[in-house]
Amino acid sequence: MPKPLLCVTVLADSTADLRRKRDQAFADADLVELRLDSVRAPDVAGALAGRHGPVVVTCRARWEGGSFEGSEDERLRLLTQALDLGAEYVDVEWRARFDGLIARDPARIVLSMHDFDGLPADLLARHHAMRATGAQTLKIAIKANALADCVPLLDLGAQAGRDGRLVLVALGEYGVATRVAPGRFGSAWTYGGGLDGIGQLTAHEMIKEYRFRTLSDRTQLYGIVGGTVRHSASPAMHNAAFRAAQIDAVYLPLPATSADDFVAFGKAIGISGASVTIPHKVSLFDRLDEVYAGARRIGAINTIRVEDGRWIGDNTDAGGFLEPLRARLSLDGLRAAVLGAGGAARAVADALASCNCRVRIHARRRSQAEEVAMQTRAEAGAWPVEPGSWDLLINCTPIGQFPHEDETPVPMEQLTGRYVYDLVYNPLATRLQQEAASVGCLTLGGLDMLVAQAQEQFRWWTGVRAPAEVMRTAASARLSRFERNEDHVV
Repeated sequence: MPKPLLCVTVLADSTADLRRKRDQAFADADLVELRLDSVRAPDVAGALAGRHGPVVVTCRARWEGGSFEGSEDERLRLLTQALDLGAEYVDVEWRARFDGLIARDPARIVLSMHDFDGLPADLLARHHAMRATGAQTLKIAIKANALADCVPLLDLGAQAGRDGRLVLVALGEYGVATRVAPGRFGSAWTYGGGLDGIGQLTAHEMIKEYRFRTLSDRTQLYGIVGGTVRHSASPAMHNAAFRAAQIDAVYLPLPATSADDFVAFGKAIGISGASVTIPHKVSLFDRLDEVYAGARRIGAINTIRVEDGRWIGDNTDAGGFLEPLRARLSLDGLRAAVLGAGGAARAVADALASCNCRVRIHARRRSQAEEVAMQTRAEAGAWPVEPGSWDLLINCTPIGQFPHEDETPVPMEQLTGRYVYDLVYNPLATRLQQEAASVGCLTLGGLDMLVAQAQEQFRWWTGVRAPAEVMRTAASARLSRFERNEDHVV
């Protein structure tokens, strides 16, 4: 199968602006989609004039997610004109029933179907009906409401990819894999451009961060699994490390609705490994074939490696947490207050207990604090944490994390200890850190731990220790986008 192409979508208010954006897009694109429905007065000849590469002309109706306000007859006229003027491809909605247009030149028709609600139960039947029209390229885009919604697209691509060109896309944050690794889905091309709300990545992200041009069917897939991972710096870090080490692998954001959702997707696509974050550090524990002793003691995992089909779990949080801490202070005998009762809190409490700290777990639900305390040789403390009861405070909760930077788990007047370690890394300087520093505490941020534990994950997966500075630089660049309000919705 030929290597999938990158099709960059461009929209504009005027034909001149559409043409300008088209020419800019060809710096990265193999193919450019010209969205005529975004133009106030569509001029097909003007949109096609002087192009330096192949295009897909689209004039999407409102009833299929587009912006075109005119009649169906007018839309058909524009699409017919595009075909007559030599557009390499013309996108026609299956529901439009423009059969005469398809018959004119089926090799240049992209017959498209979009379901913005979810995965249709009759996906295969729709595919067969679309193929029966004679169109040689079919585009099927569905809204993924879970990672597992991508699995039927994998199956369809495997079954039908040889029947003609297919483009299979899962819209939304759960569908990133269909965009970055289209070859796994049997797609002839993928779409980029950064359109809001449907999960498009920008061409820059596709090429620079995810190294789209280097990916192949042999590329190993990794990712970060969590409830919400769109703000994670981990893809930037690990992809930069793969690039530096010249390893044929890519690392994706993989939000999952549940542990079972991720397992279904991961096994279907053949994932090689994953980082695990909130809320799946504990829930994935029982889904694995083997869990290493350290992770079993903690009762939570943060890393999965797939070896000969067996899913193995470990926890690098403890080592990643201790590495920057030991470089700055002596831990022996310190009173440590751990805020939170999730997987990170378990790892932190276990690590501190191994260093002869006196550890207390503080959580909103006392029963959760007691459970973690029993597993980690600690005590359960009150919530909120009492002033004067700690030397070292560690925030293992997401309180203060982007986009809730104005929140803090401990008011400034109650910061009475000597050291504050906030595992939140986005923003780089949380409100807790800033206020702790203002009252004289030594502070550490979550980026130190993030890089240290990621290095250990990378080493376990690949046998190579990634350069800390490569990971730190990539993470900092990613996080700086939030500070400049350049966050992209995946």
